[in-house]
Amino acid sequence: MASKYILVYNDITSRIQSGMYPAGSRLPAENLLIQEYGVSRDTLRKALAMLEQDGYIQKARGREALVLDREKVVFPVSGLTSFQELATAEGYQTKTHVVLLESVRGCRELMKALDLSRDDEAWRLYRVREIEGERVILDKDFLNRKYVPALTEADCSDSLYRYLEKDLGLKIGCAQKEITACRPTEEDRRYLDLGKNDIMIVVSSYVYLESGALFQHTESRHRWDRFRFVDFARRSRV
Repeated sequence: MASKYILVYNDITSRIQSGMYPAGSRLPAENLLIQEYGVSRDTLRKALAMLEQDGYIQKARGREALVLDREKVVFPVSGLTSFQELATAEGYQTKTHVVLLESVRGCRELMKALDLSRDDEAWRLYRVREIEGERVILDKDFLNRKYVPALTEADCSDSLYRYLEKDLGLKIGCAQKEITACRPTEEDRRYLDLGKNDIMIVVSSYVYLESGALFQHTESRHRWDRFRFVDFARRSRV
């Protein structure tokens, strides 16, 4: 027979999935749940910890647990859709926090990423993406200053691609992308709301202008439980 906390976990999960406890609502107070299920406080808290770990709820000190929306954000792999364009199209409540913007020269990491010489300058830009109140993406962008001579926090807080295309007149052509999974870094934990999540999905992109010039490298680090990465494929005719 399953442990009591597993039975409580399964029952609350069923209620969430059925809509009895919809996303955005709060679970009953712990004392009420203890009374309803006839279990100890320790048993209930084991069940709640498991629900939180699996992304069903978010606990907060002094308040009832919040029921989370487990619907994952669909992120298209194909195409060059910016975060802001995706958020606007899907109607998500989002915020962008610029946590680092600096011009650097002679950095081996950037020289390798953008095929630069020691004397070339590049922008290093870190942005934290917040969706529905949770910080779930760390975008690390590196841009060649030859093509992006000026960049401000205001430009980066809105739609960077809109600024690049409309204000600077750049014609963005294509990108080469690679998707990998890894453990969170200290940087990820510092900037993102990871909780007990221990997997990051990293989309690494090399972005080229229509002229063929490599001008941007992006490392977009996503909390794994909030996204689905989708693509459309067509079978070629032989």
